[in-house]
Amino acid sequence: MKRNHTAAQSGPLAPRADCDSRSESPTIEPERYEFFEEPKYVFEPDRRDFFKIAGAGIVVCLVAGDALAQQPGQRGGRGGGGPQEIGAWLHIGEDGQVTVYTGKVEVGQNIRTSLSQVVAEELRSPVASIRLVMADTDLVPFDNGTFGSQTTPQMASQLRRVGAAARQWLLELAAAETKVDPEKLVIADGKVTHRASNRSFSFGALTKGKKQTKTIAADVRGTPAADWVYAGTSIPKVDGRAMVTGKHRYSADISLPGMLHGKVLRPETLKAKLVSVNLKDAEARPGVVAIRDDTFVGVAAPTLFEAEEALAAIKAEWELEADQPSDKNLFADLKKPQGAGQGRGGFGGRGGQPRGSVEQGLAAADHKLAATYTIAYIAHAPLEPRTAVAEWKDGKLTVWAGTQAPFRVKSDLVRAFNLPQEKVRVITPDTGSGYGGKHQNEAAIEAARLAKAAGKPVKLIWTREEEFTWAYFRPAGVIEVNAGVKKDGTLTAWEFHNYNSGGSAIDTRYDVPNVKVEAHGSPSPLRQGSYRALAATANHFARESHMDDLAHAVGMDPLEFRLKNLKEPRMRAVLEAAAKQFGWGQSKPATGHGFGLAVGTEKNSVVATCAEVAVNRDSGNVQVLRAVTAFECGAILNPDHLKNQIEGAVIMGLGGALFEAIHFDGGKIQNASFGKYRVPRFSDAPVLETVLLDRKDMPSTGAGETPIVAIAPAVGNAIFQATGVRLRSMPMAPKGVKT
Repeated sequence: MKRNHTAAQSGPLAPRADCDSRSESPTIEPERYEFFEEPKYVFEPDRRDFFKIAGAGIVVCLVAGDALAQQPGQRGGRGGGGPQEIGAWLHIGEDGQVTVYTGKVEVGQNIRTSLSQVVAEELRSPVASIRLVMADTDLVPFDNGTFGSQTTPQMASQLRRVGAAARQWLLELAAAETKVDPEKLVIADGKVTHRASNRSFSFGALTKGKKQTKTIAADVRGTPAADWVYAGTSIPKVDGRAMVTGKHRYSADISLPGMLHGKVLRPETLKAKLVSVNLKDAEARPGVVAIRDDTFVGVAAPTLFEAEEALAAIKAEWELEADQPSDKNLFADLKKPQGAGQGRGGFGGRGGQPRGSVEQGLAAADHKLAATYTIAYIAHAPLEPRTAVAEWKDGKLTVWAGTQAPFRVKSDLVRAFNLPQEKVRVITPDTGSGYGGKHQNEAAIEAARLAKAAGKPVKLIWTREEEFTWAYFRPAGVIEVNAGVKKDGTLTAWEFHNYNSGGSAIDTRYDVPNVKVEAHGSPSPLRQGSYRALAATANHFARESHMDDLAHAVGMDPLEFRLKNLKEPRMRAVLEAAAKQFGWGQSKPATGHGFGLAVGTEKNSVVATCAEVAVNRDSGNVQVLRAVTAFECGAILNPDHLKNQIEGAVIMGLGGALFEAIHFDGGKIQNASFGKYRVPRFSDAPVLETVLLDRKDMPSTGAGETPIVAIAPAVGNAIFQATGVRLRSMPMAPKGVKT
């Protein structure tokens, strides 16, 4: 992969308004409820010299005031307030090593590789020469967190600017050495060359003996996607060998000298108040530290087994609330007005702008269809539960924690222990999946409190039952749709109300003259928060199921009906690409089989999925046989890893579509284990086919969430074709389909 570029050849990557790194101030969607929660525990009681840390060389920085140097997501009054100094993003050492600093977290989405690729692209240097330091709050610039599919449109865009600025600087340094114009130099394969004199300079040679910083000019832009060599290719996963050989270390693998293991006392029900506690028997055990600090009760012991035994020895009395949550009347409760009932109220008011008159549109329709769709709570179910290791040393607290938002966890620790910012450090090793469920990490505060009491480092790992019970869930919801259509298939009216699930992707992209779309807050009986794609999955399920029923009402093919009512070119492109790959319309399904499709958009990327299902007429069992997904997210950074991301989202989406649901009664989660909570298995996996639409004329957008939104409605529509049964609740078939 060789390419020579002169300084003059690097052109701007034309930014979209919503992807321009200069204007990115991440919006926190209202349904990310966990971002608005108060910390569970509050316990009473000048810029670093970068060259001392990184060594001599050159450092590329971002001047304070640029968007990513600010902290729009930091919680006020909790030791927050954005850094006012210059933030360092890239360091080129005297040995030529390129080190890039980012607050983003690797949670399995492979951003370590893709971010390395974009820097390698700008420096014209092999990916192996790039080292990423990620999610260490003492070393990296502030970052709001890894969520919302923002790593690629924001961080990759930012690092392109950083790399381009470093490239310019290296050319200027070489120009000073050769006494020639920078435009007469080329940079490739990790060195700068003056061809006329055949003089070359390695990056290390240019930075040797220097301690200089350079800020990024506002007009610096990265290499156009059409000219990419390192980016846009399917290079292997960085650190992939360590992953498959077990050498890679996660938070649970951290071990410190003298470390104890911690456990926290929790009530038997969700709504319970601690009345009294007796720690005497636990404290009497050798090597055990047991503490109570207000509502916090925990133990630390030399081994996990001893910690569990000590916890069991604690005698506690709890006061239970009379009105304990149950899922028996869940959907009726969610329809209650905001403020009624018990529980955390949801946010509303995120509907699209109304257009025309729904009443007049329905009056003009030849067919009218009203229906209600329901969405169950589901769990994130990551293989790695919440984990943290905490150590107090010389008055400073260091925590290793699996989280999607290390600076947010730092802020919580600052608040909980009333510490100065510089006295708290959070390090996030690569984390075993998050799916929106690890924006907080209560285990970090719990481990830190136990470590403070013990005077030794403490590791605390939530059990699977704790993860299923005390983490937050994807919001349940009720969605009501009322629509009208003419006999020729033209939509005339669309009314859509979402209760509690949320407003993400709530507005229709179909061409309808009369539209009313609203999201309503509801009293939620369970703790709820972010989940992959937020409410976009629920809203697409209801919308695309309803579109299929409207097509059926007028006797039109579902693909033809959608295309008739859809002008948006990107959505049409993925819909047509998926249908072509699937062979839509070329044959009819076999008996007991059905074909279904769905299309959608979220986070500025677009997806369409076609599915084939088989329904056993005797058992009602649903088997998804084949799923074809077409996806477009602008210019693709790594095709193979994007394909993996899409296929992982499709498999994950099958769980919520068919069988995942949290059951609760009397304030207890009834299925708080993998033995009782059904997730997709190998036997559930269909044949997966993925079509990538690479739009090098567009900026790269995020791909972590959008691919999940179309599989549920596609499967539901296929079940309808196979059985004639319309399923309007997710999960659709936890016990099969009654035909």
